[in-house]
Amino acid sequence: MASSEDVNVRICGQEIIKYDLEIKAIIQDIIDCPGPLSALTDLNSRVKEKFNKLRLRIQDLEQMAQEQDTESTRLSILMETESQRRQMLSNQTAWRKANLACKLAIDNMEKDELLHGGDSPSTRQRKVTKESLVESSSSITESLMSISRMMSEQVKQSEDTIGTLATSSRTVQETNEEFKSMTGTIHLGRKLILKYNRRELTDKLLIFLAFALFFATVLYILKKRLIPFI
Repeated sequence: MASSEDVNVRICGQEIIKYDLEIKAIIQDIIDCPGPLSALTDLNSRVKEKFNKLRLRIQDLEQMAQEQDTESTRLSILMETESQRRQMLSNQTAWRKANLACKLAIDNMEKDELLHGGDSPSTRQRKVTKESLVESSSSITESLMSISRMMSEQVKQSEDTIGTLATSSRTVQETNEEFKSMTGTIHLGRKLILKYNRRELTDKLLIFLAFALFFATVLYILKKRLIPFI
């Protein structure tokens, strides 16, 4: 039966996958966005919210890894955490590229309308809403700067996680080396004990033979002295 810790780790992993898929879907919406800039700003707000939730769940998963009882489980969850963090960085890069592409497409569309629309109502409406468009453009710039900050934070966290994994790997390797050294010592001790046991048996045999020779000599002397005619 799975423990509550395993269930929490599994639920956290499922939520991370859900947010990842939702982010990818919104990024695709940004790529397909025909404008205006206000629609792009709304999409950016939604994807930024998903990124914040995803980052928190990845941090939760990393914390769960530190609370595991076995080193192998802890390392496994940390590796999964690092994989998800790299995937998030990839999504952030895709988000930034989608924003730039969408903004360029909207700008080109506006220029085309200005060149071919003359003084049409559409053109006049564009002029009236110029201030709103500038504000939306500033919002996108701010979003791009936020993406850069988030990516920097994730890179720093990735470096910390990699450092933790490297330290844990060295600890496991050192432990294995200690076990190997202890095993060699045990084998050497066993050989010495067997050697001493064999030597003890040899010493006992030599003592027994010495006593036998001694008694045989005594008997021989007694025989010669007491019964010389035999």
